[in-house]
Amino acid sequence: MVDRLLKATCQTVHLGGFSAQLVPALTIDSGDRIEVETFTGFTVCDRAPAAFAPPELLEIRHNLPADRRVGQGPHLLTGPIFVRDAKPGDVLEVRLEAIWPRLSMGFNVIRPGWGALPDRFSAPALRFIELDLDANVAEFPRQSGILIPLQPFFGILGVATQEVGNSSVPPGNYGGNIDNRHLQPGARLFLPVQVPGALFSIGDGHAAQGDGEVDVTAIETAMNGRVVLVLRKDLSLTRPLAETPTHFIFMGFAETLDRALQAALEQAIAFLEQYLSLDAEEAYVFCSLAVNFHITQVVNAPRKGVHGLLSKSLLPGAIAL
Repeated sequence: MVDRLLKATCQTVHLGGFSAQLVPALTIDSGDRIEVETFTGFTVCDRAPAAFAPPELLEIRHNLPADRRVGQGPHLLTGPIFVRDAKPGDVLEVRLEAIWPRLSMGFNVIRPGWGALPDRFSAPALRFIELDLDANVAEFPRQSGILIPLQPFFGILGVATQEVGNSSVPPGNYGGNIDNRHLQPGARLFLPVQVPGALFSIGDGHAAQGDGEVDVTAIETAMNGRVVLVLRKDLSLTRPLAETPTHFIFMGFAETLDRALQAALEQAIAFLEQYLSLDAEEAYVFCSLAVNFHITQVVNAPRKGVHGLLSKSLLPGAIAL
């Protein structure tokens, strides 16, 4: 294992999507540990207080090269990271060792036409929210006494696809804008590799978010993290799968919540068949009895997300992925 540092600069970030055409920001071997910097708020930092927009972010905002603008999404991502010997059909294991905000401020924005209630909340609204990093809370509304615990995570963890200019907004089988708040330190995310080298990118730091992310954003903020990327040639997946210290997480993404739920449920059934030797009907019944399905997000058009949580405490023994 080699320890690497990947800072966020004009040469190591990209805007708007994923692309196999991007020059890698870093090349690593399987098992290397990377301390990574990320920024967010590319489109709002010119209107932000100084606490949110340090000189490094403003440098990126004004001088990002044209070839690092690859899609129509608003997200600024650090990467891509090229993993030697990664090939389509492999699985990239992302071990999340540590995640921490790098600034004491985040933002939330309502975008016209987006969100769960676009007709009712049709006017744009941008708010900057202070983060108390010592107490690990954010007060919202300001001076209300309502304290929201901070639970930092990366909204976007994904690999490149063959699609040119793949937008950063919708999640998919490559991962991407998953927005799953359970991907905290100690979790592992398993992503199907789509292109040689995997080309993994990370960003969209969230200091706190509720399931659904209903107004289209969380408390979005610059985030640092420490991850280990492990190439898994012994696994075969068609969509992302995650594991936390307490749960396995099954994910489904689709244009409707019904179809997203069906996709997450199918993944759960396949997992139970493979690792617990249940037949399909037994697995289906078990999911009805013991797997908790939640709305991950409803705002990353055109795909919504559903995830199912299987508690490890229900299992007769450890499952090693």
